[in-house]
Amino acid sequence: MISKWVRQWRIIVIGYVLVLVGFVVPFLMCIQVMAPSFALGFLSLGASVAGSLLGIIGVAEYGQIDSW
Repeated sequence: MISKWVRQWRIIVIGYVLVLVGFVVPFLMCIQVMAPSFALGFLSLGASVAGSLLGIIGVAEYGQIDSW
């Protein structure tokens, strides 16, 4: 039981970090700290989408554990 709980929180935290990276990288490109490029923009979009999906999956599985 405890290992499933830790696993779900780990998924949620990884999703949060990916969404945060997906926000920070374009922000840094906008204020011209980082040089803007198509690949970097595409990578940040992918990180944001993957983080959102991981967060949703983690929360759904966490809710499933609590309902038992």
